[in-house]
Amino acid sequence: MSDEARDPEARLGAGELELLEVLWREGSVTIAEAQAGLGRQQGYTTLQTRLERLVTKGVAAKSKTRPAKYSAVVTEEDVSRDDLKVLVRRVTRGRVVPLIAHLVNDRPLTTDEVDQIRALIAQAEARNRRKPNAK
Repeated sequence: MSDEARDPEARLGAGELELLEVLWREGSVTIAEAQAGLGRQQGYTTLQTRLERLVTKGVAAKSKTRPAKYSAVVTEEDVSRDDLKVLVRRVTRGRVVPLIAHLVNDRPLTTDEVDQIRALIAQAEARNRRKPNAK
């Protein structure tokens, strides 16, 4: 998805993320299908309002057909990436090390997680070797 279509600063609330999860899982849905996909009672007009907010925020699209169908126009990865960028900028003023230090020291890591972190560091080092001006 293009950065112009969605403002990464426009944070999504828990209810909006819950609805996006339905759209990611089910694809294109009507309001009634979204109700069923939530797996819990939600008023029709409340759900309609929430879906319209997703459209306004640029994370969902609404068909012109009747009944209207809603679908996600962003991926889970898009949302995660944008939210993490905002988090790093707001919480650690753009510095990555304090965030990583907190995550690594906050709880025990599995061997698999440590291996994945090592692989990410190796990839970053390889990119830095290709770009001599990287700090």
